[in-house]
Amino acid sequence: MTDWQGNYEILQQVCAEKSVIRHVSKHRKPDGAIDREGNLKLWNDAVARFRVTLLWEEGAPGYDDRDPLQPPPSLIFVPAQGTGEKRGTVIVACGGGFETRTGCEGFHVAEYFANAGFNTAILTYRLKPYSRWDAMADMQRCIRLLRARKEEFGVTDKVAAMGFSAGGMLSANCATHFDPGDPASPDPIQRESSRPDAAVLGYGAFAFAGLPGGFFVDPFGERIMNPYVANKEELIYFAPEVNVTRATPPFFIWQTNSDDPRHSFTLGQALTAVGIPFEMHLFPEGVHGLALADGNNDLSSDLPHVARWASLCAEWLTQQGI
Repeated sequence: MTDWQGNYEILQQVCAEKSVIRHVSKHRKPDGAIDREGNLKLWNDAVARFRVTLLWEEGAPGYDDRDPLQPPPSLIFVPAQGTGEKRGTVIVACGGGFETRTGCEGFHVAEYFANAGFNTAILTYRLKPYSRWDAMADMQRCIRLLRARKEEFGVTDKVAAMGFSAGGMLSANCATHFDPGDPASPDPIQRESSRPDAAVLGYGAFAFAGLPGGFFVDPFGERIMNPYVANKEELIYFAPEVNVTRATPPFFIWQTNSDDPRHSFTLGQALTAVGIPFEMHLFPEGVHGLALADGNNDLSSDLPHVARWASLCAEWLTQQGI
């Protein structure tokens, strides 16, 4: 088993310095365009401080030099603190609209759950101009890798997929589309299952298919207004509420009502219909992008009541055997 404690110590430094937090007022350039380069630089500079594990040592399928702002897809493994027993791992996927990255939703969340006694893996998944299929392949590979190398990481094979905003959408997709692995694959990582044992969605239950008229869908025509999908086929595939089955793992869902709670209701209804257990928390105060809601976010928003989601989630993850 390899000693990964150094990553936790670096994580403490990154969070104490708040080096991945960039106030929302600085997210855009003077002309109103998203300052993608500035936002991604914060993430990349932070990642460079850690011992990083590439998801594909020989290169990710389809990864190339089309975007110099995107390093190869990877994870940062951070060991659980304060526990002497093997536990599962929580993959933490930040948001950013599949275009950029919100650092507090990765590093600060990972620190919280590491301190709560969970191994964490901060995921750097592919963004535009790569596709959502690529991003999903990255998280699936992360799930498989943690299981294939569990002895090296000192973990069990239990894995939870946790994400925020776009990362929450990604977690939901991996919880509704998975396979048992290919036992004949020459790659031992690909022999492992990509099914997470639990999914945590932080303001990421976007029911774009099950909720007509939701954020981006034109309910009266064929036009797809959703910027995250290319056509109706993708809209349906990436809508977790229409892909729930009896094999879907349990969900923990939380958001603020500013994001329209009907999205969470719709996913919850789909889970209920096939008997998949879930826990849901909808908060009346706060807006999108709160992360831990403890002030360590790009909004500088400190909402103690909303912040309780994290401790509730930690209890729930323990109940799931993570």
